[in-house]
Amino acid sequence: MGDTTNISWADMTFNPWIGCTRISPACDGCYAAHLMESRMGRAVWGGPGKGNGTRARTSEANWKKPLAWNAAAEKDGTRPFVFCSSLADVFDNVVPPAWRQDLFELIRATPHLVWLLLTKRPQNISKMAETAGGLPPNAAIGSTVEDQQRADINVPALLQASIDLWSTKTRPLFLFLSCEPMIGPIDLTAFKEYPGSEYHVDALRGKVWMDPDKNNVPGTSHVKDGRDYVGLHHSVQWVIAGGETDQGEHKARPTHPDWLRNLRDQCAEAGVAFHFKQWGEWTPGENVPHTVRGRRPSAHYWAGEWDIGSTNMRDPEDGWMDEPDTYRIGKKLTGRKLDGVEHLARPDVQSKAGVA
Repeated sequence: MGDTTNISWADMTFNPWIGCTRISPACDGCYAAHLMESRMGRAVWGGPGKGNGTRARTSEANWKKPLAWNAAAEKDGTRPFVFCSSLADVFDNVVPPAWRQDLFELIRATPHLVWLLLTKRPQNISKMAETAGGLPPNAAIGSTVEDQQRADINVPALLQASIDLWSTKTRPLFLFLSCEPMIGPIDLTAFKEYPGSEYHVDALRGKVWMDPDKNNVPGTSHVKDGRDYVGLHHSVQWVIAGGETDQGEHKARPTHPDWLRNLRDQCAEAGVAFHFKQWGEWTPGENVPHTVRGRRPSAHYWAGEWDIGSTNMRDPEDGWMDEPDTYRIGKKLTGRKLDGVEHLARPDVQSKAGVA
């Protein structure tokens, strides 16, 4: 919680309260929960079999910090990104509604800041925002999607939240996704509107498409790459991705390089900003420094499962430059290069609404 952050996709972090409940596989290695359990101890994390945990509101002094950030941004002509609730979830069911209303008033009072409201509960966004007086115009809404199963649930919910907010004229600044930790492949271009529907939503292009052979409406056909684009939809403007790090007893799961490459390419083809935060504990062979020595864990991905073994990092002939798929050498060494390139894009917000 401070004026700067090591999170590459934000400039500051602000926590109006602390505490949450684990609800998905992305929560298995929750750094915030581990931080509370190992050092801070200000809130007890909830989870399956543990109840809802506790929520602790932060100090008045902490709540005043964004006002100073806003004044500095106005003076400098900048729009810094503020990651809100790195130690909580803005749209958490357990949080008192009055706290969220206070937060939204603070966001409205700091129009030169871009507030990133990331949640694992996008189904709650529109209703809770309405109860809190409407989503502020300088707030972006995003959801965590760690694999296809969670994407199939959370991306349509995030898009629907945007539709609902537009209907109440409290539209978000932009929509974004955090695919971190990425523990499975994700396609963001083919969400069914509803089970059994012939229509699909491309969340990156903001378009509805169908199989060309099933379009029998004259004059609506726009076929490209085997998809017939027949309508427009709300869309995601920013995708963040990253691997996992160790958190206490929870050991990081590998992220396959091809999952990240595919996600990067989806964004590039759709013209969507892509930000690769980090590899975490595991990385492909081309990122392993020659200074790494000794036997290290390595992993092959086969038939939908990881096969964890080991590789002698003293000997390149042991296969570590091209096989297995990924190697565990620790987050201090893995970096954030994907095929030799750092991807640090952010959405352009200088010309967007939100500053009075």
